[in-house]
Amino acid sequence: MGCFQNVTTNAGGLAYISNTQVTVGTEAVNIALGFRRIQPIGYFTVRMENAIPADATATLPITLTMNGITRPLLLPNGDEVTVADLLAVNVFLVFNDRFSNLLTLMSRTID
Repeated sequence: MGCFQNVTTNAGGLAYISNTQVTVGTEAVNIALGFRRIQPIGYFTVRMENAIPADATATLPITLTMNGITRPLLLPNGDEVTVADLLAVNVFLVFNDRFSNLLTLMSRTID
């Protein structure tokens, strides 16, 4: 995981990234995206290759780790995304603004 990976994009140019790991902690559930060449501002799609365990506490907030930096994932209204929001989700769209430290869940696809 020490090397950077290029990011696959769809026909519209949106990054399409598979997660590399899901870690359930006592304070949050972290979805790791590894080291990728993610643009500092824009949208990307996450494919949940590693699912959130079904027994994870539903109220735990979700964080994303990209390029070694962990940030909270938020809903458009500013509330934290929780396990309940992403349980059984296999793909979700995120708006990322690294300069404003903003990660917003824009949509999700449930199995």
